[in-house]
Amino acid sequence: MSNFRKLLFPLSILYDGITRTRNFAYEKGIFHSATFQVSIIAVGNLSVGGTGKSPMIEYLLDLFIEENSVAVLSRGYKRKTKGFRLLKVDDIAADVGDEPLQFKLKFPKAKIAVDANRVEGIENLMRQQPDLILLDDAYQHRKVKADLYILLTTYDELYSKDLVLPAGNLRESKSGAERAEIIVVTKCPVNLSESKKQKISESLQIKKSQQLFFSSIDYSEKIISSEGEKKFDDLNFENFTLVTGIANPNPLLEYLRNLGIDLKHKRFPDHHNFSEKEVQELSQYPKILTTEKDYMRLKEVLPQEQLYYLPIKTKILQDAEGFENLLKVRFSEIQAEKTRQ
Repeated sequence: MSNFRKLLFPLSILYDGITRTRNFAYEKGIFHSATFQVSIIAVGNLSVGGTGKSPMIEYLLDLFIEENSVAVLSRGYKRKTKGFRLLKVDDIAADVGDEPLQFKLKFPKAKIAVDANRVEGIENLMRQQPDLILLDDAYQHRKVKADLYILLTTYDELYSKDLVLPAGNLRESKSGAERAEIIVVTKCPVNLSESKKQKISESLQIKKSQQLFFSSIDYSEKIISSEGEKKFDDLNFENFTLVTGIANPNPLLEYLRNLGIDLKHKRFPDHHNFSEKEVQELSQYPKILTTEKDYMRLKEVLPQEQLYYLPIKTKILQDAEGFENLLKVRFSEIQAEKTRQ
């Protein structure tokens, strides 16, 4: 923690008190949490910044989409439109948000919607008659009571070692983790030892009612462009510039360097909307390598033949089958409970 952020610690105490009071009011029924007849799984985190929510949503879509009608509700961060919007494959990121558009293009069968008001968003989505709604970045949205909460925390920045805002990066106290049934430590090294897993479990103070899993970033072996898929060996990276607008590009930089690819890096804030001046500057680069999320925005302002992106996936370490079986069993149990109601 920087010295400046240490000075903000009294404000963290105040913020912590406010969020604890809010959570207490929801737990005791003083504030109302809406429930729905459709099965709802919420994915989120305690901290600000990227913990891998989008890859986890895609993991769940891939798991459930073949046998079920699946919908995703996101707020559509930094979009220019307001209210509820059901995505189409020809939408643009400026209107619906980069991550929701990415979901729609990768899973066209899914019902992808954006709405900052989660209650109204779910009510509108239910007209599409989904079997399952995935709530993206909704861990703190207590106005909706999900049937299953999946909490993500990154390997390098565990919530158990952090403080609430503004001295730290937590949106609420680490005690909020108790609402989660499944906790996933993301962005782990692929060779994570059992002893390290045990230390992390102890640090997070995992309850008997909770299941802990570990995941890593699984980078594609191919780069995608308007011309199709390319292998790394097929490209001359001397003419490439890496452009990112994500919370933490360091894992991507490390992955490329391990491949012997050390690119000039132009870094922007997460979900950055590029200005005309920035677009003009970027247009001078012969080739741009970017993330899939950034590609959703850049392809709207730059020639697609200039752009290449590297897809990623969530990879559950060691017990992927157990993780997927748990999710399928819990989904079946939730559906059965909804039927009995």
